[in-house]
Amino acid sequence: VFLNISSIWNKCSCTDYYYEYTECDSTGSRWRVPIPQSPGACTGLPEPVHGTECTFSCEAGEFLEMSAQECTPCAAGSYSLGSGIRFDQWDSMPAGFSSLATSLDVKPITHVFLCSSTWVPQGSYLESNRDECTVSLIYAVHLKKQGSVSFEYQYPDNNLLFEFFVTSRYCVNLKSGTNILYWRTGGVMMAKGVKPVLLKNVQIEGVAYTSECFPCKPGSLSRIPGSTACEPCPRDTYAGHGASSCTPSEGSAYCKYRPPCSKKDYFQFHTACDNEGKTHVIYKWIEPKICLDGVTGAEPLPPSGEKEPCPPCNPGFYNNDTATCSPCPPGTFSDGMKPCDRCPAGTEPNLGYEYKWWNILPANMKTSCFNVGNSKCDGMNGWEVARDHIQSGAGSSDNDYLILNIHIPGFKLPTSMSSHSGTEFGRITFEFEIVCVADCEFYFMMVSTTVVESWEGTKTRQTYTHVMTQNASVSYTWAFQRTNQPSDVRRYVNDVVRIYSVSVSNVVDGVASRCRACALSTRPSSSTCVPCPPGHYIDARTSRCTECPRNTHLVPHATPGPDACKPCGPASRSDKDHSLCYSDCHFTHTEGNVTLTYDLSLLGSVGSLMNGPSFTSKGTKYFHLFKIGLCGGKMAVCTDNVTDLSIADSQREKGEGISAVKTFICQSTIIPATGRGFYTALASQSINLADTLLGVTVASTLDGIRARPELYPQTTKKVPDVNFYYRSLEPTSSCESGHSAVVTLRCNAEKSTKGELAVPSQCPAGTCDGCTFHFLWESSAACPTCTETDYHQIEGACKGGHQDLLYVWTEPKLCMEGLSLPEKKTLPCEGVEFWVRLGAGLGAFTAVLLVSLTCYFWKKNKRLEYKYSRLVISANKECEMPGADSCAVMEGENEGDMEDEIVYTKPSLLGKLKAIASKVRV
Repeated sequence: VFLNISSIWNKCSCTDYYYEYTECDSTGSRWRVPIPQSPGACTGLPEPVHGTECTFSCEAGEFLEMSAQECTPCAAGSYSLGSGIRFDQWDSMPAGFSSLATSLDVKPITHVFLCSSTWVPQGSYLESNRDECTVSLIYAVHLKKQGSVSFEYQYPDNNLLFEFFVTSRYCVNLKSGTNILYWRTGGVMMAKGVKPVLLKNVQIEGVAYTSECFPCKPGSLSRIPGSTACEPCPRDTYAGHGASSCTPSEGSAYCKYRPPCSKKDYFQFHTACDNEGKTHVIYKWIEPKICLDGVTGAEPLPPSGEKEPCPPCNPGFYNNDTATCSPCPPGTFSDGMKPCDRCPAGTEPNLGYEYKWWNILPANMKTSCFNVGNSKCDGMNGWEVARDHIQSGAGSSDNDYLILNIHIPGFKLPTSMSSHSGTEFGRITFEFEIVCVADCEFYFMMVSTTVVESWEGTKTRQTYTHVMTQNASVSYTWAFQRTNQPSDVRRYVNDVVRIYSVSVSNVVDGVASRCRACALSTRPSSSTCVPCPPGHYIDARTSRCTECPRNTHLVPHATPGPDACKPCGPASRSDKDHSLCYSDCHFTHTEGNVTLTYDLSLLGSVGSLMNGPSFTSKGTKYFHLFKIGLCGGKMAVCTDNVTDLSIADSQREKGEGISAVKTFICQSTIIPATGRGFYTALASQSINLADTLLGVTVASTLDGIRARPELYPQTTKKVPDVNFYYRSLEPTSSCESGHSAVVTLRCNAEKSTKGELAVPSQCPAGTCDGCTFHFLWESSAACPTCTETDYHQIEGACKGGHQDLLYVWTEPKLCMEGLSLPEKKTLPCEGVEFWVRLGAGLGAFTAVLLVSLTCYFWKKNKRLEYKYSRLVISANKECEMPGADSCAVMEGENEGDMEDEIVYTKPSLLGKLKAIASKVRV
């Protein structure tokens, strides 16, 4: 009995299984087979039957009813894409989606941060994790034909690493067969909390059929069977899940409090100019209006103001007695208040956009409100014009993104500069201010998702400039969010950002507010503007192209004239186009009578430094990668690959792509692949640290930048350090004057020629103040070239009548390359016995000579003493003076005695002493 009852209960019913098709065989046929909802739960499944043809598919609005294997229209209240799948309801994780967290690469000997994060369904969207875990959202789909995947997402934080890819290739087009889709996020909290990625409306095309219809989400309906989409309910109505009609909103389970209206519940705007050139100031309630007016304490809506004159036209436009401003014709210019005039001879229009009056939104700008988690603001204006500025609007909630977009079709350099090979094609400049009390943030982005710069909190009125280095069509976006916290109400509606002016230079379809000088053709009486060769400026007197002097570079946007050519700094030279200054890898320093010559080409043209690792508070490892183009004119390239994984490696090396930075010194933040779950190491936040070489010198300061040698270990070497000084004038929110950098080269014979790059130990990030970066590059190639003063001679012993002369480097050796050591020399030499005999002979001869001289002078001295004594005795005899001696030779005196008397007529010192002694005795 038990077995019979068991067999009855285990027999399958129609709800215990579903149908699926097998894979198509080589003949293009397949089978329909039943699949139990729970494997092994029941028996008695229907037999497999032949399925439809493999090429079979249903139209949009239909689904394949598997029991009859026929396409059937979807019922009212549901919809179908035919060969597509859409996921737009996220009350729970849809079937087939899974979330997988990856363990982090944490710092050793610290706490272990375990990952248990997931993607969280939030009703109308899916929210990624808010921590440092790497979390993957995975979905597998089998396509019968080539298809695609599309989705909407909100990616607000450039500190968040967000990656979407297909296992086969990095694109949104899918191949037929099985595709596994991954959405991955991995946050790096260096300074603040990570903002989540919000994902919604995932749609996959390319499936052969869908076996079920998708119910309409709450607040929408499909009125008739066979619908391909659901439409939103009308205002003041509602609908539940899978509705075919909407119900008037007559009641609710609870009521919300409606506060009295205040000034934050309305805003003002200006109407368009009428035929009289007048405009109205209109006050309007912020929709949807949730406050009560006409009650005690409520702020009434101010009445509309009197008509007032419209503001002038923007520069480059004119008013032809109509209500609108029209662009000036080609070849003309206007300041916006005067009629358009033709540019004089020798000038051309300075094309661009210049908006400083905001009566209406310019034609190339648009505004919108965006929030993945809140679709109420989709039809709202994100920004409102306000005469002398444009400001962020109210939105529907405090965490909406209020978006302002400007489209630029491309850039065109002025005629005289069209042949220049510089990297600047145009620049966008805007003046703004931020007033807020919440955690507001203001973004300036390129191509909607690449954050160029951002500002947090209140900011005084200031100007920001961004340089465009590629000649391509581009869209710039300003986005303002009052708070990142989810909110359905408006508490910070008075938090606002105002943009006063926007100007874009060298726009291909721009207008002109003024004219700029151009070079004229050399033909007689010609007024045609011609392009100047690279490195040439316009001579204001002759209107001709004149080449910049040697070792000067042409400054962009400079006034025509010789001052447009700026001299290069010490030990630097300009390239052939006079577009920049660079070091030719040679440097000479003279101090006193010593001249040191450096050949730095052995260091290589580009060096790199990966400092760290550093760790976030949660233990995530990251590095700072610095690349330095030291000399030779070759630039360093840093490229982000977080949201640009589709760019080929060859393009990254050349510095191509929106997120590529090509300059003398750049920095990227590197997240290693190990432990992160990504296929490759991720590079993000690439920034330009130095785009101008100021000069090379041994001095500790140059152009206001100090090398700060005290940051490095001191050296007692006689060879001075060589400093490379760089600057970048591109401002940031934290460095209004841009960045600067000093690369110190130090001679170290113990290092290789490539050497070792390092940052100061006191500033492990390379900078102590965030704006000036310091690097120490120790290398044997940083030593001066060798000269004769760097070696000395050593004499060897005399062996076999020959002696070796050797040459060795003076230790420590502080030179490189240059002069080589002379070859060893061998010279003839005498033996030791010869020098001993020679010395003995010279000594004996010297002794005999000294004895002979001593005897000679002793004898002569005795004779002089005798003669002097006789003279003294005769002079004192009876106090009479002696008689005059005869001039004749007396008898008994020979010629030798006479000679002695003549030579020694003057008494010697010894004689004087003896005379004095004799007087004393008398």
